[in-house]
Formats: sequence, structure tokens, C-alpha cells
Amino acid sequence: MRAAGATEWSGGWGWGRARGAVLGLLGLVLGLAAQAADWVVTPEGGSSALADAVARAADGDTVELMPGEYKGTLVLEQRRLTLRGMGKVVVQGGGEPGDAKALWTVRGGEVLIEGIEFRGARARDGTGAGVLLDGGKLTLRKTQLFDNEYGLLAANNPQAELRIENSVFGQAPKVEGGLHHLLNVGRIAKLHITGSRFQQGFEGHLIKSRAREAYIAYNFIHDGVRGGASYEIELAAGGLATVIGNVIGQGVDGQNPVLLSYGNEGRAWDRNELYVAHNTFVHYGWLPAWFMRVFDDRIGPDTRVHAVNNLLVGPGVFWLAAKGEFAGNRHVTRGMLQDIWTNGFELPPGAMWRGSGVDPSKVNGQDLRPQAEFEWPVGTRALQPATSWTPGAFQR
Repeated sequence: MRAAGATEWSGGWGWGRARGAVLGLLGLVLGLAAQAADWVVTPEGGSSALADAVARAADGDTVELMPGEYKGTLVLEQRRLTLRGMGKVVVQGGGEPGDAKALWTVRGGEVLIEGIEFRGARARDGTGAGVLLDGGKLTLRKTQLFDNEYGLLAANNPQAELRIENSVFGQAPKVEGGLHHLLNVGRIAKLHITGSRFQQGFEGHLIKSRAREAYIAYNFIHDGVRGGASYEIELAAGGLATVIGNVIGQGVDGQNPVLLSYGNEGRAWDRNELYVAHNTFVHYGWLPAWFMRVFDDRIGPDTRVHAVNNLLVGPGVFWLAAKGEFAGNRHVTRGMLQDIWTNGFELPPGAMWRGSGVDPSKVNGQDLRPQAEFEWPVGTRALQPATSWTPGAFQR
């Protein structure tokens, strides 16, 4: 039966050749469909429906979650899968201790989780995670993790890789002695974080990592004026670490004077180099902060530290006990920024330190020129090539 309005084939090309072309195109479409399919689940189906869709999905498939609240745990193993929230999707742990270590667990494969909120993860031993990376490669994109004992926990696995893009971590449970880190990364191969926010910690760290390679760029890692976190960034096991273009803020009620810590747990990797460029460190307290502390007595005196064009806001020290290359770093007061109370962390036009940075393109053979800036509420915006550089996370 022909669809209404269709015309018959006639004239020069011939039906046989046309039919062959149509069938070939149809075969190509069907072949692509066979390679990757979409699975759609709803909250009404319960946790079993989501688990069933994941179990039946083939390598390369996408599971789409319709808006609503999902409960129960999920394990993703040894496949290339995408799980995407279509609207407001919340994976709810309920805030009650359970036997599971995480709401969702990734074990092997290559997984993308996008547009999903994880909330209220609790475990009986106090280490419940919204998401647990237990192997493989995981990307979080446009994902939110709130009120979990750990927002994300990455177990020790030297081949595992974690990428976080345009996501939000916050609202650590206020449990004294709990040490609930918003992000807790074990000894994995690579950690990559861009365009994301980390806020509202309590006693634990905003970011804790023991990764062999860590790239933390263009994020808002800011605990708030009254924030109660410990370290804002802890790179506990050293490794090759690049921290560039971030706003890193410590509140008045912070549990530790250090904002960025490197090597405090000792040496775990052969290559230990720290590159810190174009960050805006903000300390709201009256007592001096330790903006960056390198534990060279634990990580080793051969560790290389290179810090250029950072803006240090508030009282504190930066290069104390850190041996290496320091250039273009400037101390300012909070009143010298545009308006920190409305997230205006840039130097205003005409400020004395604008354009005073050094060339960050050649630092120990590394190009540390910022390629983007954090864009509120999440994400980044690209920077145009510059002829001069201003210290801090913003060139605008």
C-alpha cells in the first residue's frame, strides 16, 4: 500500500535501480539501528524496569530515563552504555543506611551518565556513594550529586578513568567526624574535571584524589562564605596534576587552613609534577590561609612545582615550603575584585594587576595558557587568544 501523495517511479533511472538504492539505504539505516538502540524507562516501572533495560541493552545502546524519582540500586558492567535523564530525573537513596555501597555502580566498560541527580546515598559503614566507579571509564555530564556520604567514590583501580563535565557536587551530610568528601577518587589512571561546581562541604574535602594524572580546570570549587569543608582540593598521592583556571574558595568555618594540598599521603607514582596556573584562591577568614601546601617531606624533594599567574585573595601564604618555579602570582584583598558577593571574582577594568601575568605558554615545557573560563551556573566559555595575561581565573 502506497502512502497518500506518493508518486510512481517512471522515466530515465528505472524502477530496478531506484529500488536497489532505496533498499540499500534502508539496509544502512537498519544496520545503524542494530548497532545502537534507545531504551526508554519510566519511574512507574520501578527499579526492576531500569535494571531490565540495562541488562537487555547491547554495547553502544542508550537508556533514557523519563522524568521522576527512581529508587533501588543499579550495577553497570563491561559495556559501552549511555544513561540519560530526559527532564528532572532523581535517583533517590532516601537518606537511610543500607547494605549497598552506592546507588549506581560502574564495573568496567565505558559509561556515560548524563542529566541525572543522585541524592541521599547512605551505607551502614558511612561510605555510601551516589555513584561508585569500580573499574572502566566513566563520564558524568550535567549530573548533580547532593546529600550523599560520598557524591562519587572511585575505588583503587590503576586502569580506571573518570571524567566529570558541567556537573554539581554539594550538600555533604553534616555528620561530625564523618569525613564525607564530595568527590573521593582512589588510585586510578586519570581524573578530568571541567566546568563543574563543588560547594557546601562539611569536615570532608570538596575534591580528594589519588589519581596518577589529574586535570582540574575551569571549575567553581568554592565552599561558600560559611563553608565547613576541610581541603578544597587534596591531591593526596601526588602524581602529574594540572590545576588551571579555577575559583577555589575557603569559608570562615573551614576545618583546615590549606586550600590546595599535594602529596600529604606520600608518594604513590613515579612522576610527580604539580602545575598551578590562573586560579583565583579566595580565603574569607581573618587568620592566614595556606593557599597551597606541598608535602615535599612525604612526596619527595624531587617533586616539581610550577605556579604561575594565580590570584591570591585574602590573608595567607602560597609558596611557603613549596620548591619550584613561581611567577606572576599576585596577592589582593577581597575589595580589589569586581564584586565577590555576586560572583564577580575577576579584577575590574583598570585594576593595577590587570595584564601583569607572565607568559604561561612555556612552563617547564608545558603550555598553561587557559583555554576557557568557568561559566555560571555550570560549563565553560572559550577564551580568545590574548597578547597579555591577567592573574586569576578570569581574563574578562
